[in-house]
Amino acid sequence: MSVNEVGTVLLPPPPPKVDEVKFVKPVIAKSEENIEQKIIKTGDIRFESNDLEETYSQIIAAVKKHHAVIQNDTEGKDNNSVFRRLAVRVPSKNFDLFLDDISKGVTYFDNKEISSQDVTEEYIDVDARLKAKKVLEARYLELLKKANKVSEMLEIEAQLSTIREEIEAKEGQLRYMQSQVSMSTITIEFYKTVANEGGATISYVSKIWNAIKSGFNEISNFFIVLLSIWPFLIILAVILHFIRKRFKKKIQ
Repeated sequence: MSVNEVGTVLLPPPPPKVDEVKFVKPVIAKSEENIEQKIIKTGDIRFESNDLEETYSQIIAAVKKHHAVIQNDTEGKDNNSVFRRLAVRVPSKNFDLFLDDISKGVTYFDNKEISSQDVTEEYIDVDARLKAKKVLEARYLELLKKANKVSEMLEIEAQLSTIREEIEAKEGQLRYMQSQVSMSTITIEFYKTVANEGGATISYVSKIWNAIKSGFNEISNFFIVLLSIWPFLIILAVILHFIRKRFKKKIQ
């Protein structure tokens, strides 16, 4: 920045956008002095229950014990089962203990998926860009204090407005990542098989067995149909044989 003989503040050319600045990829060394790793952990489990209310009570007890929060609670019916699905947010440090508590009494999981995503480098990168934006904001604030003309002030304030929007966006990214890191999400679905129209309860294994039997029945029915029409098939084969033989004689 410079001042001419008239005393007018000469604005420097607009600085390059922060997104155009080449940041050096952060190197995360295994040292206690470095930033704490940012891990987003999620879980998704599904299992059968003999008593939905008892299972729900067990989950609620674990929620209170580990300072978790139920984010979503859904109940419904699907085919021959009734189910309940919960989305629970639990402090990441209590993730494994919470999972152990809600898994007590479960003999088999239809689905159990636990995943971890390391967002440490992304967090550091966004944080570095945020700091650069704030440095740029401070520079423009200094220029604003020294500006004498209204046009200069308006130009600087326009730049500041853009920079502050970008700062808010970066801060929002950091808050979201920190929220996902500090509170893990576990989706829990448990269900109970119910009686069909005939009054019998159909389990998952029974459904598989019924499907196999149904397949064999279809094959048996096919052979029965063939046996019932075999005389007609023989007659048809004889007729086709004579037609073919006669056709060959005509050609010769």
